[in-house]
Amino acid sequence: MLLEKKNAVIYGAGGAVGSTIARAFAREGARVFLTGRTQAPLDAVAQAIVAEGFLVETAQVDALDEQAVEQHADNVVREAGSIDIYINAIRVAEPGIYGIPIVNLSLENFALPITAYMRSHFLTTRVAARRMVEKKSGIIITITGMPARAATPGAGGVGVAWAGIEALTRGLAAELGPQGIRAICLRSNAIPETTVIREGYNVRARATGQTPEQIQAAAEATTLLKRLPTLADLANVATFIASDQARAMTATVANLSGGLLAD
Repeated sequence: MLLEKKNAVIYGAGGAVGSTIARAFAREGARVFLTGRTQAPLDAVAQAIVAEGFLVETAQVDALDEQAVEQHADNVVREAGSIDIYINAIRVAEPGIYGIPIVNLSLENFALPITAYMRSHFLTTRVAARRMVEKKSGIIITITGMPARAATPGAGGVGVAWAGIEALTRGLAAELGPQGIRAICLRSNAIPETTVIREGYNVRARATGQTPEQIQAAAEATTLLKRLPTLADLANVATFIASDQARAMTATVANLSGGLLAD
């Protein structure tokens, strides 16, 4: 197993991305610690992981609460002995922040995702780094999307926030590398299985007179592979990056664009 004897903390584990990654990590031998703002989705993910015979713990933690984040990390180290893998998969999806031209955004809706994403990632990655330094090993994984780099209409403050997360990841890698800690970002194209993408396709479909299926087909046509990534694709890459097989990788962004972005 790729992640045997590893302890993995996953923020936003109740969502589609976080839960899929959590289950993939567990299958590869990691003991997973799931966190989120709402307990019920975490319990559902935990039940699925337990049903497969793997180890899992849950905790209701607000990733924007500094004290709660610190306390949870202390609890994990006290119980498991270390934090080996840390991944933040939270989603900011309040109405009015995405799909609207920048010139039509209010200051509040433009700033909200920037503030929420950057505060959350600063707090969680700082907590992870401080605990990993003690063991001089570990991997911090962040997640962004295409607007972090590609010119994307309607991305608003979300694209700015994701670009900031990628910059934060590179900074962490530079500072923590000498202490054996890696930092890598996953930048994915749209994943149609997720609620936010399905809702986005529905909105665009109503605005253009097309069907959601036509919107998705057009998006797929822009990629070299002529398909969009799946949740399983993202989880598989996250698992590999979290493993020692990727120990020479840091300060980089894994490109899951299907070839839309050429590195």
